[in-house]
Amino acid sequence: MFISEKARNISPSPTLAVDAKAKRMKKEGHNIIGFGAGEPDFDTPEYIKLAAISAINQGFTKYTPVGGIEELKIAVSNYFEEEIGVKYASNQIIISNGAKQCLYNALYCLINEGDKVLIPSPYWVSYPEMVKLCGGISVFVPTTENNNFMLKAETLEKYIDEKTKVIIINSPNNPCGSVYPKQDLEQIAELAVKNNLFVISDEIYDKLIYDGLKHVSIATTYENILERTLLINGMSKSFAMTGWRIGFAAGPKQLIEAMENFQSHSTSNPNSIAQKASIEALTNLAKKQDTISKMVEEFSKRRTYMAKRINEMKNLSCNLPKGAFYVFMNISETFNKQYDGRIIKNSTDFAEVLLEKHNVAVVPGIAFGADDYIRLSYATSMENIKRGLDRIEEFVNALK
Repeated sequence: MFISEKARNISPSPTLAVDAKAKRMKKEGHNIIGFGAGEPDFDTPEYIKLAAISAINQGFTKYTPVGGIEELKIAVSNYFEEEIGVKYASNQIIISNGAKQCLYNALYCLINEGDKVLIPSPYWVSYPEMVKLCGGISVFVPTTENNNFMLKAETLEKYIDEKTKVIIINSPNNPCGSVYPKQDLEQIAELAVKNNLFVISDEIYDKLIYDGLKHVSIATTYENILERTLLINGMSKSFAMTGWRIGFAAGPKQLIEAMENFQSHSTSNPNSIAQKASIEALTNLAKKQDTISKMVEEFSKRRTYMAKRINEMKNLSCNLPKGAFYVFMNISETFNKQYDGRIIKNSTDFAEVLLEKHNVAVVPGIAFGADDYIRLSYATSMENIKRGLDRIEEFVNALK
């Protein structure tokens, strides 16, 4: 009875819910294969751990400036300059408790009640919930599997009206693994400038790209787009540092200042020790590239194997992802088929029966606004992938 209306309207994260149920079943003795987790299965590199231990031993365990320590801001600035060719000043950068907090801070500081935010669909599960919490309205712009789920400017333009304020771009993409080419981003950027819109570009998977493709940031694609773009990135995915909770954002000084003020009253500074570890991760990155390259090489082998197996199965298909570590599997041909008397009507049914009967955890596509699909993470061992896909094949072959 004391819970606020806006809190009652928050939907729990489906990805975390699947992970929690799988872990609970595992504790009960079930042999669960999990394809739900959105984190690398690789350990944090040793040199990063040692930097954290050194910070503890040196007593670097007190409060830091709210928006992060200067040394880390410089490291982030150098990272952006080296990776995308844009130089940000320290007062244009904020360090937060994960990229997720950067996103929420930004939306809170940009959106007025009733403002519209354009979100390409399928989308990462937290975008619409954050928009809702900030009093905004999510407007989902459809993409198609035939076009690798990439947003097209001509489609986007149809959804812009006088209440539209923000566009969210996510490349490399979760859940689809899409990587936007420069031409598409350039057209979206031109549309944003002409319609006086702000762009939030979520680039957290920027180092996890395959087949020789290069990451392109929308901030570099069109005249005057930089001043109306916020880049979101962090340590979690490319550096296997999910639990360290360090994200960072770079953009216009006024927005960064507002985000820092907001953060000062919500969480204050990010973890001091993790900040020191992040400096070590980002410094002299070219010399440490081998660690990331090995992870990317292994992910690439897994996604190639997974996509090939899926496309050989009855009633299942998928595109070969170009980035991140997810396969977005089309399950629509399984709908209205039965398993032990239960009819598979949607992605939730598919995921529930698969977990309960075959001990495989996946994330239903409805969580991403795409009920015809299932998201599978290949951030798990090749052995688990092979066993898990065997079970999925057994499951779909049993459908009648």
